[in-house]
Amino acid sequence: MATVMIVDDSPTEVHVMKTALEKHGFDTVAANDGTECINLAREVHPDLIFMDVVMPGINGFQATRRLAKDPDTATIPVVMVTTKDQETDRIWGMRQGAVDYLVKPVSASVLVAKAREVIAQHQVNDA
Repeated sequence: MATVMIVDDSPTEVHVMKTALEKHGFDTVAANDGTECINLAREVHPDLIFMDVVMPGINGFQATRRLAKDPDTATIPVVMVTTKDQETDRIWGMRQGAVDYLVKPVSASVLVAKAREVIAQHQVNDA
């Protein structure tokens, strides 16, 4: 099954997302901040990353940009999952390399559907 990385500094958010995804057959790994995400992405090479924006150290925008520019991680799709709901935030996230942008709170059904959609699109593009 596909592996999804959850990047969020809130243990509650990680738990909620992890539970929803694993219930639907996804494997998950979690990172607490942007630096841990970048290192773990290189190691695990997940099929998808759900990325929070507001985190200590390297924020989600910066981490997404670094992942997109690194040949080892550039093919991993990133979906921003954040409370930042301004149109300018969404545009900025997409410019950093995200493939989509979800605003919290995100229901379990929307999260799972988005994971399936993005991973399926990515697999088609890789074929």
